[in-house]
Amino acid sequence: MPYDAKLDERLFAKTYETDSDRLTVSVYSYNKGQKKLQISREAKNADGELKFSKLGRLNKEEATAVIPLMQEALKEME
Repeated sequence: MPYDAKLDERLFAKTYETDSDRLTVSVYSYNKGQKKLQISREAKNADGELKFSKLGRLNKEEATAVIPLMQEALKEME
């Protein structure tokens, strides 16, 4: 069965934003299935527009900011 965006339900999303990028912690459920946590990064280009970017590694500041968001997301997964 191919992916259908209409079946992908976002249950939770919170972001941490800096001058150069934005990290988003989300919880999704596809077709009423198992809830899954997602962390994504969007980086700002030269025009200041946000574009999807590989998450890669987190520095200490990012990790410190994202951990509480992940803890909130885990509560949504119960």
